[in-house]
Amino acid sequence: MKEYRLTKEGYDKLIEEKDDLISNKRKEIAERLRDAKDNAGDLAENTEYEYAKNEQAFIEGRLEQINRILDKHIIIDGNGDKDIIDLGSTIEVRDLDSNKKRKYLLVSSVESDPENHKISDESPMGKALLGKKAGEEIQVRTPRSIIRFKVLEIK
Repeated sequence: MKEYRLTKEGYDKLIEEKDDLISNKRKEIAERLRDAKDNAGDLAENTEYEYAKNEQAFIEGRLEQINRILDKHIIIDGNGDKDIIDLGSTIEVRDLDSNKKRKYLLVSSVESDPENHKISDESPMGKALLGKKAGEEIQVRTPRSIIRFKVLEIK
């Protein structure tokens, strides 16, 4: 079975999401289902009831997914070796074409959030960075081109 590597922050967010789904979202959906049943006769033609049932299925599926992750997780705190990039490493790179500096946190796909500079180890950028050292150059193939980076610092 797959093992999920999480940062402490990612683990805490999953626990928070799980608690919210159980404590709040399930109750909200139960009330909506009850209201939809009470306000309409034929459930087969009740779109509000169908919508609430679909949302209930989504919530239960997400809870199942979170539980699967939490059952098989390990918490990582960087690799302890600031010389080599691994999950949990914060990396500063320079785009060699634009000369812009960027910082990324390398995380598992469970925690990936590119808008907040958290890149997955399974993404093209993440794969290119894994195992690299400061001073090394990497190339990342995108649908449009190849982007070149130089690793400046590993934290």
